[in-house]
Amino acid sequence: MAFSLNTPSSARGRRRTTRLVSEINVTPMVDVMLVLLVIFMITAPLLTVGVPVDLPKTKASAMNEKDEPLTITVDAKGNLYLQETALDLPILVPRLVAITGSNPEARIYVRGDKGVSYGRVMEVMGAINSAGFTKVALISELPSGGAPSTPPDESRK
Repeated sequence: MAFSLNTPSSARGRRRTTRLVSEINVTPMVDVMLVLLVIFMITAPLLTVGVPVDLPKTKASAMNEKDEPLTITVDAKGNLYLQETALDLPILVPRLVAITGSNPEARIYVRGDKGVSYGRVMEVMGAINSAGFTKVALISELPSGGAPSTPPDESRK
């Protein structure tokens, strides 16, 4: 707390009075908020990948897109996930239709662990394609271990 001495110049012989200044110093609070903001800005992108898979490496460039696509993941054991929810292949297509509102232009990314069978990934992509979705792409990892990328032509059939 800060104190201010109020001494009138014409007061001789009178007692000096002290007056309490009740102001809140917000500088430390602003500093703490800025530190928290920086921490959340750094950690938020790290929390986006839900199911851990070891993606294969490719030389394809990353795509710049506006809205977030649906992500289907096939892990090393062959288990299937829609975003972060585990499900079976027969349930996948009805869920995709319900989520996208039967929009065949909805972007769907398939992430497959490099240890999973190629046939399992193609089985998932075939089910998605047979449901009428046309914008289906595989996600891979850059050779330098960078961010995941998708092929330039995302409309795979």
